Amino acid sequence: MGIPEVLVSIIGENQIEEYLFALVIFVLSLLFLKIFKFVIISKLKRLSKKTKTEIDELLIDMVDNVSWTFYILLSLHIALQFIQVHDAIEMGVYYGLLVSVVYYTVLGIESLIDYSTGRIIKKNYKEEEIDASIIDTLNKILKVILWAVAIILILSNLGFEVSTLIAGIGIGGLAIAFALQNILTDIFASFSIYFDKPFKSGDFIIIGNDLGVVKKIGIKTTRIQTLQGEELIVSNKELTETRVHNYKRMEKRRVVFSFGVTYETPTAKLKKIPDVVGKIVEKVKMAKIDRVHFQKFGDSSLIFEVVYYVDTGDYNEYMDVQQEINLGIKEELEKGGIEFAYPTQTLYVNKMG
Repeated sequence: MGIPEVLVSIIGENQIEEYLFALVIFVLSLLFLKIFKFVIISKLKRLSKKTKTEIDELLIDMVDNVSWTFYILLSLHIALQFIQVHDAIEMGVYYGLLVSVVYYTVLGIESLIDYSTGRIIKKNYKEEEIDASIIDTLNKILKVILWAVAIILILSNLGFEVSTLIAGIGIGGLAIAFALQNILTDIFASFSIYFDKPFKSGDFIIIGNDLGVVKKIGIKTTRIQTLQGEELIVSNKELTETRVHNYKRMEKRRVVFSFGVTYETPTAKLKKIPDVVGKIVEKVKMAKIDRVHFQKFGDSSLIFEVVYYVDTGDYNEYMDVQQEINLGIKEELEKGGIEFAYPTQTLYVNKMG
C-alpha cells in the first residue's frame, strides 16, 4: 500500500490525512501563541515600562499570566474543527476552554479591582481621609460577587438549571442580611461616608452635644477624640442619620468678642481704643478686622465689641490668632494708661449733718 493510499485510509470517522492536517493546525496554532507570548508580549512589556501610566503594564501582565493550559486547549479546540470526533471529546475540550476563559477573565478583573482599590487606599493614606479597611471590605465584596457570577455562568453553560440556585442564593442572602441587619447598615453607612465625604480624619466636628477631632473612620464605627481627651466611638449609622457640623470645612471664621475698661477712663482715651484695636488685629496673620465699637455701658465697665475674621477653619490656629490679639490689646492699653475693668461695687454714703 502506497503513501497516498495510507493517507486516505479511514480511522474512526476521518481519513489519516485529515488527522495530519488537524495536527498541523494544532502545532501552528500553538506555535503562533508561543510567538505571541514570548515575543510580542515580551516586547510590549519592555515598552510599557517606558510609559508613565501603570494601566498598560497591568493589562500586559494579565495576558502574560495566562498559562499554557489555556493555549493548549485553544489550539486543540481550533484543530478539532477540521475533523470529526466523538461529541464527548469535543464537548470536553469546549468546556475545558470555557472554564479557562472564565477563570482568567475573573483573574484579570480581580487585578483591575486590586489596582483600583490600591490606588484609592494609597491616595487616602497620603491624605489621611479614611481607614483603608472600608476599601478593603469593598474589594472583597466585589470579588465574591465576581466569582459567584462566574460560577453561575459556567454551570449555566454546562447545562445545569441555575434559576433554582439563584433563587436559593437570593433567599439565603435575605436571611443573612436580616440576621446581620445592624452590622450591614453600619458597613453601608461607612461606604456612604467614604463616597459622600461629609468629613475626614483630622476634621473638627460636632455631633449633638459631642465635639472633637475625627481620628479614624472604620468599617463599622468612627472614633472621635473629644476636647476633654477621651475617645468617643460612634456608629457610622448614627453619623449618617444626624446633623454633623464640620468646622474644618470653614474657609474663614467670624469671631466676636468684647472687653471692658473702667469708668474712670477719660473720653479722649476711649475714642482712641477702636483705632488701636483695629491696628492690632490687622497686624496678626490670617486675621482681618471688621469693626470695633464702644458697645454699651455695663454694670461695672465700659464695654467694647470687636468683630474680625480668621482665614482658617482650624480651631487651634483660630485660638493662636485670638491669643495674639488678646496679648496685643493688653499691651497697648497698658501703654496708654487704660485699665481693664473687673466686677466692682462702689458704695456712696451721704453724711447727714
